[in-house]
Amino acid sequence: MARYPQGGGMTDAGRERRERVRMRAAEWFAEGRANAWVAGELRVGVRQVEKWRQAWRQGGVEALRSKGPHRRARLDQAAFARLEAELNRGPAAHGYADDQRWTLGRIAALIRDVFGIDYTLPGVSLLLRRNGWSVQVPGRRAVQRDDQAIEAWKREVWPQVEAPRATWAPGSVSRTRRVKGSGRREDAPGAGADTDPR
Repeated sequence: MARYPQGGGMTDAGRERRERVRMRAAEWFAEGRANAWVAGELRVGVRQVEKWRQAWRQGGVEALRSKGPHRRARLDQAAFARLEAELNRGPAAHGYADDQRWTLGRIAALIRDVFGIDYTLPGVSLLLRRNGWSVQVPGRRAVQRDDQAIEAWKREVWPQVEAPRATWAPGSVSRTRRVKGSGRREDAPGAGADTDPR
């Protein structure tokens, strides 16, 4: 199976060869040949032939002609700086009043509206990462949040609510206890050690 992208780094000769293949397909479409038959003769995928047939139905043979080298438009550094400025204005400035988070879909729509360029969601993600942006999981903050009141509560109320911490006191975490009158230790009762009363 072969793919026939427009451009994609092909030479002029390669584009001409592929255009000849599409022109041959157009002849067979006019003869009423089935897609599977055309695909078999041209050694390409049936889906590709379906796309060619659809283009041929809508625009005739001209729709199958090579359009020459094609490079998808991309944002350059100046355009990305403008995009950053728009992103920094926030989603509300662009009509998203209900939720103040930028999603890949929203950024793709913003790029399309401002620059007239279509990006896929993975393309938007790559563009952002290449320019130092990263995915963030936002901390949810109430719109009516009062940071001063929160700080005052932490200073004045929380110390009264918080249980006092235990202070240091001498003790041992060992399960042994000192035997009276000697310098040796014995296992504490219930520690599971065998004791010999003799």
